[in-house]
Amino acid sequence: MIDAGKLDTVRETLAADGYLLDVREADGRVAVAISATPDACEDCLVPKPLMADILRDALGVDTDAIDLTYPND
Repeated sequence: MIDAGKLDTVRETLAADGYLLDVREADGRVAVAISATPDACEDCLVPKPLMADILRDALGVDTDAIDLTYPND
């Protein structure tokens, strides 16, 4: 079970740049979708590998267990 509190900092940082974070856990995997609002800063979103590392630390799971989707995926 994911502790939503651990994601607060990531969620707040993304929100400041105009992005939304949706996290769902199922069958030992974590699906993370980042979506852009109309005010999103295109240059502010870090590359996916770096975001996967950030999420790994926040979620406490291996990056291999994270299915990460970016706005243009």
